[in-house]
Amino acid sequence: MSDPSTHERAGVHTRTHAHERTRRGAGQPPAFPFDERDLDRFRELQQLAYRCAERTAAWLEPGVTEREAARRLRRELVAEGVQDFFHVPFAWFGDRTAFRHFRTPLQFFATGRRLTEGMSYVLDCAPVVDGYTADIGYAGKVGDNPIWDRIAEDLLEYRELIVRLVRERRTLNEVYAAVDAKIAEHGYDNRHQVYPGRVIGHQVTRMHAPRLPAGVNLFGFGVRTLQTLGRELVSERLHGRSPLWADGRASRHAPTPGLWAVEPHVGFRDVGLKFEELLVVTEDDAYWLDDDLPHVHRGRALAAAR
Repeated sequence: MSDPSTHERAGVHTRTHAHERTRRGAGQPPAFPFDERDLDRFRELQQLAYRCAERTAAWLEPGVTEREAARRLRRELVAEGVQDFFHVPFAWFGDRTAFRHFRTPLQFFATGRRLTEGMSYVLDCAPVVDGYTADIGYAGKVGDNPIWDRIAEDLLEYRELIVRLVRERRTLNEVYAAVDAKIAEHGYDNRHQVYPGRVIGHQVTRMHAPRLPAGVNLFGFGVRTLQTLGRELVSERLHGRSPLWADGRASRHAPTPGLWAVEPHVGFRDVGLKFEELLVVTEDDAYWLDDDLPHVHRGRALAAAR
């Protein structure tokens, strides 16, 4: 079950912010843009995405290729009613989970790499339903891998660190630097810096009445996504903000109220792990949209066992 306090907090904030939206003036930070029903829809879609990733993970076995895994994940999502994607499903196996030797964006697409015993894997998908978007990352392994176990436990520290610093209204690039410092403290290396733009996260908005068709992709991203993202980039830059969370000058601002898909990705040698989930940011608080997620349960179980 989800943490009841999360849902209670969501209810208080969405009622408050819905009332305050009309009182906002020019030059002030934007009001929190979602109501309680919106948050429920985002939460339901995030749970759907993780269910599909878990079913795909249960199907994996030695010999399966990344392409086969990505296709299977897409079929699971479509069977649940998904017709559009923020980006196409990805699958990475072995050292590709740590983005070793990645030089171009094309290397993020699934390949013929085959899963073997003891190998780590990452599944990543971003379904869109009725304009609502979820963007999730699911890490797993086949057989025993002690390095994987250790990183999976440590991932919860990044999760707790991120939400605490965002609540303190630290700038996005400061939070990024703090995560970097924690990664170095653990003896790992930052792998989200390999993503285009070095991003650790990005804003998620609801796509309203798009003019472009659903299900059409360009460079791995849905055309509706590109349309919305382009509009958000222009709008946010005009206000000195960015919808992309990285470590550069564009992220030297407090977290913008809304939803953020956050994905700390760490690696050690040929093993890479990540989680990706939605973070709720209001004008005066921050919390993870849902605590009933596989990596949360898994990390707690590993810590308890140790």
